[in-house]
Amino acid sequence: MRQLFRRKAYNWLSYLWRHFVHLDRRSRMPRLWSNRELRRFAPIFGGRVINVSAWRDEDKEGTKYQDYFTHADAYFISNYTGARGTTNRAGEIFLDLEGEIPKEYHKYFDVVFNHTTLEHIYDLRKAFANLCLLSRDVVILVVPFLQPGHHSKTYGDYWRFTPDALYKLFEENSFQILYESATPYNKTAVYLFVIAARNDSKWIGKIEAKRLDTLRLGESAIRNPWMLEVLQAWMRRLRQNV
Repeated sequence: MRQLFRRKAYNWLSYLWRHFVHLDRRSRMPRLWSNRELRRFAPIFGGRVINVSAWRDEDKEGTKYQDYFTHADAYFISNYTGARGTTNRAGEIFLDLEGEIPKEYHKYFDVVFNHTTLEHIYDLRKAFANLCLLSRDVVILVVPFLQPGHHSKTYGDYWRFTPDALYKLFEENSFQILYESATPYNKTAVYLFVIAARNDSKWIGKIEAKRLDTLRLGESAIRNPWMLEVLQAWMRRLRQNV
């Protein structure tokens, strides 16, 4: 009887979550923002595109990420195991980012896209190198800089990322960052959105170069009392004129 009550309570709460998730500012706003960033750039890219560890390829707004890449010649997704494992849909590839990538997929894709997966993979360097190994040209990455812990029975939660760390990781794999941005909203989690390429000169004039001010990153998410914010702002202005 108690188990039945718990199941009904869970189903009811799940229903509420599905219908009111748009009110969850903390996690919803970063997702909407990163989707908007991807929509700006995805139509630029053609060739073969893969969404790695994509599950169902859903953007959580009712659209597939495939629809963002309007000029792709072919679109693939990859998955592995766990709570959000393989889906058996067309174009799905089975890839373990902590394992060895089959040789036929080395530099097989023109664009490799990955959204908020790397924080769940313990062997981060191997996974990052594999993402880069899959791409002959571009990697588009969304990772958390500041976010509450989230894990389950089938996946852990190990890492958070800074722009400096991403710069080094891409550099280790012979990529250069073309563009990076961060969730700009107050009192939300902070995602980093990054586009990197093997040959950055190829994209000059096509993608605006942008690097983050790492000293100010995350300030909007963690706010001080307003009086202290005003004091800090005046101190910064004075410091610039000293």
